[in-house]
Amino acid sequence: ERRAWLWPTFAAAATVAFAFAVWQLADPSRQGQPATGATVQPAQVAAAYERRVLEDGSVVELNRGASINVQFAPRERRVELVRGEAYFSVTKNSLRPFIVHANGVDVRAVGTAFNVKLSGGAVDVLVTEGRVHVKSREVHGAVEEVFVSAGERATVTKAGGVPVTAAKVSKTEVAQALAWQPQLLDFSSTPLRKVVREFNRHNRVQLVIGDERLGDLPIVATFRSDNVDGFVRLLEATAGVRARLGDTEIVLSRAP
Repeated sequence: ERRAWLWPTFAAAATVAFAFAVWQLADPSRQGQPATGATVQPAQVAAAYERRVLEDGSVVELNRGASINVQFAPRERRVELVRGEAYFSVTKNSLRPFIVHANGVDVRAVGTAFNVKLSGGAVDVLVTEGRVHVKSREVHGAVEEVFVSAGERATVTKAGGVPVTAAKVSKTEVAQALAWQPQLLDFSSTPLRKVVREFNRHNRVQLVIGDERLGDLPIVATFRSDNVDGFVRLLEATAGVRARLGDTEIVLSRAP
């Protein structure tokens, strides 16, 4: 994990300025076994956004509540999406395909990037880079399959009778679909109340302004939307703010 901080100078006593460089969170325990056997990582539910680096260098980003099983073998890399939503950035290896299995659907890739979402029994596949092969076997034995390229999506339902096709999606639709991923937020003299609202859109733990006088505090900042703790620490260190931490909220007030 790497984090780089650029500490600010003040344009005014009430202005907080700082920059937060995008950091990458690597999987802290890259479990594995010798190449001669399979590597198995049991399912763990993501309590919040998580970024995991797999043993082959592929990256999985998990939306809150998502759960995956990872089982790598010498001739294939297989991940089961048990629940929720995940974004995969796959390291290319033509001799060892990468397969995501979700509710009876296999999404096969070599080197590409795509999002898979389980919702109400349906499997939605959105490709942002490269191309994947989507294959689904229905209960009655029929096989539905389609190739999905960058800028396209396919949705597989278990209702039957609905052909699986790849449809074009706009950049706006892609951005909306992936809005759950951390974003780099940039504010210029933005009132704290608006910054708090933006943080709260992206995080389970909510910021609460306990002193209305703080609402107008101008913030000049660039930071990641999931770095609530870092933002709060900086407010405490530079803006005379005191934070009271709870399980689901952080209350901000003026320091005595």
